[in-house]
Amino acid sequence: MVQLTEVVDEHFQADQPGPEDDDDFTDTDSEISNDSDYDPSSETLAERLYALRDMIPPHTRTSIANKFNATTGAISNVLSFGGKTLWVVSTTALILGVPWALAWAEEQQVIEMEKEMKMREMGGEILTAGGSQTGGSATAQQVGAALGQEAKPAL
Repeated sequence: MVQLTEVVDEHFQADQPGPEDDDDFTDTDSEISNDSDYDPSSETLAERLYALRDMIPPHTRTSIANKFNATTGAISNVLSFGGKTLWVVSTTALILGVPWALAWAEEQQVIEMEKEMKMREMGGEILTAGGSQTGGSATAQQVGAALGQEAKPAL
């Protein structure tokens, strides 16, 4: 038969290194039973919500955090794309639109000048045509016919 004998290791018999005095040892039970300076009215809403994190299981917290991060990432991407799109549209409008608007305004001025010159020419013709017609209404009719609209005398 086999006989077992206990062999004691000297390493386990020696004391552990470290301080020998127990001056810094405190009993946790005595701290809990003491009155503390805790004031619940000074606690913020964020601190209270942070304290509730242990009530939600870690898997659920992870799921909520992932959904929140995905949503904020999507919103960030949409805003970034929207800003870049707005930049492209606004610069394109400035580069193409301003010269076009200036050219259009200049063209309108030329058209108005041509109308004015045409009216001056017709005014000279009407005045030189003279007194063959009676009254000022004939002059107004001639001017209106030249402009393509019905004109009425001012007086």
